[in-house]
Amino acid sequence: MKRREFLNWVGVGGVASFLPMAIAACTPSGESTTEVSTPPDNFEAVGTVFELETQGQILNENFQNGAISVTRNPEDSQLLYAVNPTCTHNRCLVDWNAAERKYICPCHGAEYSPDGTVIKGPAEENLPPYLVKIEGEQVVVQAI
Repeated sequence: MKRREFLNWVGVGGVASFLPMAIAACTPSGESTTEVSTPPDNFEAVGTVFELETQGQILNENFQNGAISVTRNPEDSQLLYAVNPTCTHNRCLVDWNAAERKYICPCHGAEYSPDGTVIKGPAEENLPPYLVKIEGEQVVVQAI
């Protein structure tokens, strides 16, 4: 084999090996050429869509040795919020007030928005958020 033929083969091989990366880089975001599945143990079922619709909130006090609260965004019902409902000021479990669309601490009156952001003190830290999604009829939250 001559050097020129060898270099042509190496060039073709190099291009062929980078072709999958080039295709992936050119694929618009949101589309994928291969299916990637999330391990089922990354998310934990905390309630049902029916529960969320009828009660306006899912409160699960057995999520990873703690509590989790799931609500819908008041502005966009397709968007869900999941937070740890333990007040960051005095460690009390906050109550979801559906009429006012906020969490209120029964101990000292601290208030939080549906996404856990502090609205009114004495709390200074937001409620810790979690990733949440709907899978079938289940509301699932990402376990840490």
